[in-house]
Amino acid sequence: MVAIVLAGCGTTTYFAGRQLPPSGLTNRVLIAVQNPAPSVRGSLIFVDAFYDIRHSYDDKIPGFNISGFSGALPVTIQNMPEEQTGAVYSSGDGSLSTVDYQKETGANSTKGLNGVSSSVFVTRNKQFTFAASQAAHVLTIIDETNGGQYALSLPGLYRVSVNPGGSSALVFVQNSDYVYYARKLTAAESIAYSGGSSTWPRAAMDCEPQNSPGWCLLQAQSPDNIDSTGNAYGVPLIFDRPIKAIFSPDGSTAYVLNCGQECGGSASSVSLMPVAPTIFLSGQHSGSLPTNAALHTNCMNVGNANTCTIAIPGGASNALISSSTMYVVGQQLQADGLFAGNLTIVNLAGTASSTATAGSPVSISDGAPGAPSRMLLADDNTLWIGMTKCTSGERYATGQLYGCLTMFNTGKNSVTMIEPFLGDLTGIAAVVGLHKVYVAQGGQVYIYHTVDGSSINNQYVTVTGTASDVAFMDAHSDGNNTVY
Repeated sequence: MVAIVLAGCGTTTYFAGRQLPPSGLTNRVLIAVQNPAPSVRGSLIFVDAFYDIRHSYDDKIPGFNISGFSGALPVTIQNMPEEQTGAVYSSGDGSLSTVDYQKETGANSTKGLNGVSSSVFVTRNKQFTFAASQAAHVLTIIDETNGGQYALSLPGLYRVSVNPGGSSALVFVQNSDYVYYARKLTAAESIAYSGGSSTWPRAAMDCEPQNSPGWCLLQAQSPDNIDSTGNAYGVPLIFDRPIKAIFSPDGSTAYVLNCGQECGGSASSVSLMPVAPTIFLSGQHSGSLPTNAALHTNCMNVGNANTCTIAIPGGASNALISSSTMYVVGQQLQADGLFAGNLTIVNLAGTASSTATAGSPVSISDGAPGAPSRMLLADDNTLWIGMTKCTSGERYATGQLYGCLTMFNTGKNSVTMIEPFLGDLTGIAAVVGLHKVYVAQGGQVYIYHTVDGSSINNQYVTVTGTASDVAFMDAHSDGNNTVY
């Protein structure tokens, strides 16, 4: 209907100058589907989230799909609606495919990734791709600005976090207390570092290619000394099983999530660290990383600082920020040896006034300790949280209500719903303005009202195969994306 009206008015745009796509739909939810047919290992379909149907409203088109997509076993969708783009990673063939939302087609796959990636991100300008391959022990960087492909060695790496501005990439190693960051070299640095590891910065773990390096991977170290290259180095900064980072709205601070006990460490927390020293763009980094003493200072005891640590007893393996509030989720070890899921609300406004506070943990769905989870804000002041392996935690073992999906009301700061168990929750899409969310759960697609958490009939959006992720293609901003 919207398409007909727009055509009658003589325009082909529907929001912020976006061109009307071939389907004519303006509320599309993209679904990554594995094994949709015996001879097909992956497909990308999209449905009309206004009517919650897979076909056109007049039944003339039985279904919609992204033409040209050929990935095997698609698992994640990095949603970038402002750029009218999505990046779909497929674990079956290790491919990263670009989807053109306006044309509803699949573009070329990114070339040069080293094996299967456990974590992969593309910057919004599509100039840089960062992929952590745990099996190959390398961070792969695809640099479209010079056509280069760089494989930087780091044993055990498994996560990479990239800031929204596409200028900082932090790397994390499993069962480690250290953090690493990538840096693109200037022409002068490339020449200076071409004599092998003895000519690299002291903090560098690897620089590639070694005869004329274009990128280096450095360890975050205390700025105790300056080496012959002019770079600071010292003892490694000590975290507590860091697992990922999220970034402040102004881009100045990285919030490193210390997974703590749920990842085999001591205590969960969030450490604040300045972004400027980790900027990877050539010659644009500035300032110094903190010392360990500054990093471990309680945020309650500092003023106007972006370096300190906030204790999060409820667990800290995922988070998102809304204005001056950070929502942190994780798993907390219980006396019986099982883990229980929690949400902790952190007031970030206090980090500038010596009153940073973390609220008491709120019980949510349990999940696998340290495993990826999903978080997304939606209509009606709701936060939706998805876990995997929720039958392995405290709730299931003690006969409490259990399930992998939690709906939290951010206005009342209370849990509204824990959905009965339907399987692992692997994707969430907020259909903003229509008061609903789509989720990929247990390999199928479900829909919920954001007003009260009640389910919406999903009969006409279910898929053949296994639904692994969902994304609202027509969201207003790139913030409408599940947090990986």
